This record gives sequence, structure tokens and C-alpha cells, in this order.
Amino acid sequence: MKLLHTSDWHLGQNFMGQSRQSEHEAFLTWLLERIEEKRVEVLLVAGDIFDTGTPPNYALEIYYNFLKRLASIETLQTAIITAGNHDSVATLKAPKQLLQALNVHVIASGDESEEEVIPVYKDDRLQAVVCAVPFLRDSVIRQSASAQTSSDKEKLANEGIKAYYENTYEKARKLKGEAEVPIIATGHLTTVGSRTSESERDIYIGGTLDIGGDYLAEMFDYVALGHLHINQKVKSERVRYSGSPIPLSFSEANNTQKVNLVTFEKGGMDVELLEVPKTRDLIILKGDAETVQGELEKIVDTTAWIEVHLDDDNPMQANTEIREKAAESGVTLLAVKVQKSQKQLRARELKAISLEELSISQVFDKRLEQEALEDKRLERKLKENFAAVVERVQNR
Repeated sequence: MKLLHTSDWHLGQNFMGQSRQSEHEAFLTWLLERIEEKRVEVLLVAGDIFDTGTPPNYALEIYYNFLKRLASIETLQTAIITAGNHDSVATLKAPKQLLQALNVHVIASGDESEEEVIPVYKDDRLQAVVCAVPFLRDSVIRQSASAQTSSDKEKLANEGIKAYYENTYEKARKLKGEAEVPIIATGHLTTVGSRTSESERDIYIGGTLDIGGDYLAEMFDYVALGHLHINQKVKSERVRYSGSPIPLSFSEANNTQKVNLVTFEKGGMDVELLEVPKTRDLIILKGDAETVQGELEKIVDTTAWIEVHLDDDNPMQANTEIREKAAESGVTLLAVKVQKSQKQLRARELKAISLEELSISQVFDKRLEQEALEDKRLERKLKENFAAVVERVQNR
């Protein structure tokens, strides 16, 4: 049996004011071609289909068009889509009944109303059992009201997620009975020992989860993870992140995006990494004003997006000159980041940095810095509460 594991599409992402629509459309077309070419039988999408809980109409349109075209591929037995922390449960569940007619299973919350254990059949013969675990929200894994401290919340999250996986695994084991077929799981979380990038955010308030690839590998034959945007395995050949199909921040500019093609045979399992073609370059330029302007002149591909890390004795003047040079060269300069290590950088000069360069949490942190709070415990609590509010708003 062949399955394809992908995640973190982030359809509808607004990247420093720029749309990623053409990149996502190119990726989904490429993905359909690979599914057909490789004769994939199961498609797993491990969360963060959309970038926000209220995706723009064009993002919904390309998602549904993809699923419509997916249904015409004869070799595909089923597609299983699970929600990530960026996804709205309501948005994903809305067409659930209709998608089931196309043999597309959507698991949005993991609560008792959803059948997260999915058997995969081919010619009436059981091929695999999938434990379709989405991003597990507080309402599913813990009672946050009973947790007063960060350590309490962390403990409840760890215990709740582990209990969920163990219970789901037992259901799958009973379902497969004596059949020698793989039990596969999905997940959307940060595991111990994995590598992160700047474009991901913490998704569980109260600390880092103590859940590693070795723990998951004890139960499952393959674990298709989402949330982290770097393709990687975690302490086991069987526990892997596929990563995002396009770079979602300049910190990922040099990454090679991939999807995982997993083949199960009686002799074992094989994972082939399929490289996703890049349709737009993200370029980081570093140096003083003269160096950066020289590099801008060398750029031929005007579809590329550029971020500058500026190290200049006069950052205000250099920032202006670089932006003028970019406009003259016809390239798209999205951000100029002044190196904060410079002693000559004054607070008023920081205003030259655009808000587009900062995440929501960074804006809040900068505002909090102005208060110069002496009570560090209060400062930490304010940051935790703000993160919780942002999470609730984004997951509506």
C-alpha cells in the first residue's frame, strides 16, 4: 500500500501583504500529478490546511477544486484530512457529509462525535487502519480551569495527549484483529527532539510537550505529523514531519520542501521524499547599504521576494537608499531588518522597521517592554494570557 503524507499548506496566507495563491495552486496541481503518477492509495493531510480560521474565498475555492479533482484519481482509495491549530473546526466540518461521498474523511476536533479510527479497504480487503488525530484542543484533552500554574497545564496537556493516542491505538488494534496490516497515526504538535523554524508558534499554553518520536513509534507503524515546517524524522524512521510545501517565512528560504511517499510491503516500510518544485524564491540579503544595493542589481528573477538584514552605521539613511534601489530595479523588497546588535541603533530608529516584520506576539512583547514591569511573574502571566486570547481568536 502507498500513502502520501503532507501538511501545513496554510492556504490563504498573507505574507507581509503578499498573496501566496499562485504558489499554492502550483503545488496542488503538482501534488495531484504525483498522486496519480505514483499510484497513491491513501492521502494524509496532517493539519493547517488553512492559514487562519476565516480563510479568504479564493483559498476555500482552490481547496474544494483540489478535492474535486482528487476524486477522479482511480488508484486513490481514501483521503484523510485532519485539522491543525490554524484551522477552524467549523470551517473544516461544514462540508463533511458531502466530502464523505467522495471518500474524503475530515477529522476536525477529535471529540466523541467524530470517528477518528478509519479502516482503509481495497477490493473489500483491509489494507491499513488510520488513527486520524487532529490538533487536540483543551476541550478534548484537559480541563484548563483546574490548572493554576504553567507546570500544571503542561502536565495536563502531556497526560491528555498521551491518553488520547493510547486509547485511539487500542481501538485500531481491536479493529484490525488478526490482520497483518499497518496502524498509522496522524498528529499536529511539537515533539521532543524536533527542529523548528520562525514561522511556527507555540500551540499549548504552559510549556513544551514531553512527547517524542520514540513514544509514538512504540505503538504505530507510521506517524504522519504536522505543525513543524521542516521535513524531518523524529528519533525513528516511522515518525516524521512532512513540512510545509512552500516556505512560510524567510527563515525557511533555503529549505527544500518535500512530501513523504510511504510504501508498506510485507517486508517492511520504505519512505521516499518527493521534492516540491519551488515556484518563487525568497532571498535574504545581508550587509551595509553599498553591499545590499550591489546584490539587488544582480537579481534577475523579479518574481522573487526579498528580505534585507541591514548592518550599517547609518541605518535610517541606508534603509531609504535600499528601498529606492529596489524600486528602481523592479524587485519586491518586503522587509528591511536592522541588526539590533549595533550600539548606534537608537529607539527612535527602530520605528523604521515595519510592523509587517513582526508577529502578533512580538508586537505585544514590544508594547510590554515599554511598561518596564518589575514583577516578572506578572509579565509572564500577561504573555500567557495574551497567547491564549490569540489562540481562541485564530481558531474561531
